[in-house]
Amino acid sequence: MIRIGILGDIGSGKSYVARSFGYPVFDADNEVSRLYKKDLKVFIELKKSLPKFIYTFPINKSEITKAILSNNSNLRKIIKIVHKEVRKKMNTFIKKNKRKKFVILDIPLLLENKINNKKDILVFVESKKVEVLKKLKKRNNFNKKLYKKFRNIQLPPGYKKKKSNYIIKNDFTSKSAKRAIKNILKQIN
Repeated sequence: MIRIGILGDIGSGKSYVARSFGYPVFDADNEVSRLYKKDLKVFIELKKSLPKFIYTFPINKSEITKAILSNNSNLRKIIKIVHKEVRKKMNTFIKKNKRKKFVILDIPLLLENKINNKKDILVFVESKKVEVLKKLKKRNNFNKKLYKKFRNIQLPPGYKKKKSNYIIKNDFTSKSAKRAIKNILKQIN
């Protein structure tokens, strides 16, 4: 099985590109949402770590947002608790899909949290900053302060691009993304 890690800036279209490969995708953002909704253990740990902010189960995203915006160390506390569980979910996903030719890892902090392996093929999704910001502002839950906090914990896009084996220029049209993916898969094979 070949692991393909998708890298890129926030809002660059990583999830769309990941799904477009046509192979099983581990979507870390969906796993985090699932943990907030269904994992009592995560709730208890977060409540213990952030008692002023986390008090309802399933965890309300607005509680998480308030915690992150109120104090820089809160984001690190949340990441420490949540990413441990996300890593377990990823390992289960990989075991479940070990017979597949490829698995796609859509994990925003793949390099930052050292989740990638040396053998992973890294694909950087490059998008024009103007287009990205336009798309992000259209999201109904977009919060500029939160966006900046998440940007600050990520490695610079230029670094991720250098570390990548392939670059997909995402102009937000399915045709160009699918063509680039087809070329990447051909080269890997």
